[in-house]
Amino acid sequence: MHKLLLLGDEAIAQAALDSGISGIFAYPGTPSTEIIEYVMRSKQSRSGAIKATWATNEKTAMETALGVSYVGKRAMVCMKHVGLNVAADAFVNSAVTGANGGLIVVSADDPSMHSSQNEQDSRFYGKFAMIPILEPSNQQEAYDMVHYGFDISEKFGIPVLLRITTRLAHSRAGVLRKPERKQNEIRLPSDLKQFILLPALARKRYKGLLASQALFEDEAEKSGYNQYIDADDKSLGIIASGIAFNYLKENYPDGNVPYPVLKITQYPVPVRMIAKLERECKRILVLEEGAPVIEEALKGLLSKNLNISGRLDGAIPRDGELNPNIVALALGKPDTRIFDMPAIVVGRPPSLCTGCPHIDTYNALNTALSNFSKGRVFSDIGCYTLGALPPYNAINTCVDMGASITMAKGAANVGFTPTVAVIGDSTFTHSGITGLLDAVNDNSPITIIILDNHTTAMTGGQKSAATGDLLVNICRGVGVPEEHIKVIKPLRKNHEENVKIILGELNHPGVSVIIPQRECIQTLNKRMRAKFAEKEKSKKEV
Repeated sequence: MHKLLLLGDEAIAQAALDSGISGIFAYPGTPSTEIIEYVMRSKQSRSGAIKATWATNEKTAMETALGVSYVGKRAMVCMKHVGLNVAADAFVNSAVTGANGGLIVVSADDPSMHSSQNEQDSRFYGKFAMIPILEPSNQQEAYDMVHYGFDISEKFGIPVLLRITTRLAHSRAGVLRKPERKQNEIRLPSDLKQFILLPALARKRYKGLLASQALFEDEAEKSGYNQYIDADDKSLGIIASGIAFNYLKENYPDGNVPYPVLKITQYPVPVRMIAKLERECKRILVLEEGAPVIEEALKGLLSKNLNISGRLDGAIPRDGELNPNIVALALGKPDTRIFDMPAIVVGRPPSLCTGCPHIDTYNALNTALSNFSKGRVFSDIGCYTLGALPPYNAINTCVDMGASITMAKGAANVGFTPTVAVIGDSTFTHSGITGLLDAVNDNSPITIIILDNHTTAMTGGQKSAATGDLLVNICRGVGVPEEHIKVIKPLRKNHEENVKIILGELNHPGVSVIIPQRECIQTLNKRMRAKFAEKEKSKKEV
């Protein structure tokens, strides 16, 4: 098969296409977004042969993929690490139901928090759910592991977690494709009660999951993805997982690491290989991207009291991404910093785009709140979170998807009023609706501003689950009084009118919703360019 130059995300997507998936579902979140977008652009997806859709949130995406697996077809669900928190209920229970058709859950972790609230390590979730975890070290491995992941998912009847990190997701390499597989035929589980987790049935399924652990461990030892690479200098043994193996190799351009190396890219950890490293080496250095998952596991696996270095003892920084420089220092190499960013490259803080509708909304909100004390605006996850920065300084919190409404409700319930929640249209449908329902049921004195820019702007302009009239109707259906649902146009010329409307709702002793509606400037520009290009094409054809 031919070779393609692909991002890690694209390698996973191409592998999913070549592996015969029938469905792929996701909620946009950097660094995982490009996986489903690649599939959506594919011929198979456009023809309808593969269902590829954005879901309202990660939980619904996970459950939809589980439904595909239930009928015997292969499915993939993609999210970033914090999205796995949202999907956790279905994810953890899917380990107990098992899979029928192959099911791969891709979680893209973001160490150093390039676009995230935390540095959560998805391997903890895989270990917690007790399912196989795959952690590719490069793009080719990411591609190959998708094929392998579907194989072992169907072999063991279990979902598989594929964990990647930002650098792998967003860097390119040549990838050699495999022959395409056909999609599975619809085939229901042989036991039609397999997916019914009533306690009596779930207890039996859980015992089966526990019994399968030895099979997963044996598979990790024999698959070939975990490798013991021997060397002469036994003064040190190195365990390198995932992309950390690449960083290790970059420190030895000839490819010859002088110490024995245990490359781990499949979990459960290979106990027999670890025992071999322990027998042969005097001390162990653990290189892993994210939390000290392997390092902590070693404490219970090693029989000797070996010196173990890694994130726990400070040999590797406890936070942030790994890179070749950090690995070099842990190896005792000179601090040459050859991989550092050139000084000419200057960091530039993010900012709202020129012409962004959120600017006019924040200006109106700041004016309306100017006679009140500070700290009254609870915000959410989206590009509008940049309103926290100068010159706006307009928001005071940003915790997790949907938290703006419920945090504002909590503050208002104990007497802090007026209180404002700011949330985007996509985040509102993701996890804000239930918070609004709580506020309506409690008649909490809060003003909710739903920023409707007609798209999921922060992750590249994907379709939002509800905008325009549908967004208004949802608020109406949840129970917000009609007279306290206000739609405004965030433009500079409307500043005084918008301030007046916001002030009116701030003084209302109950739930009110203000919906500023204006298209994202980026999607507007993209749409206008496409329209112009189509017009020019028509002219040429005439």
